[in-house]
Amino acid sequence: MMRITSKGQVTIPAAIRERAGLMPNMEVEFTLEGDVVQIRAATGKSKRPTRGERLVENMQRHPGKGDMTTDEIMRLMRGDEWPDLR
Repeated sequence: MMRITSKGQVTIPAAIRERAGLMPNMEVEFTLEGDVVQIRAATGKSKRPTRGERLVENMQRHPGKGDMTTDEIMRLMRGDEWPDLR
């Protein structure tokens, strides 16, 4: 038996994580069927890109001169509008 913390967290036993192929930092998805909660590795379209993946996508779409300021980099990482580098 496991206890849920006040933040809604629970530790998945190592044997179950290994059998399910759940690795550290892996994104998971939950489903609810009746009163049964299921957890599985996120796949395909349900997997959200990480902040790093979004940053790389933005950099590939908007190549610049390579002289961005720290503020421009921070806006990019937060997902704000891409700075005009041309």
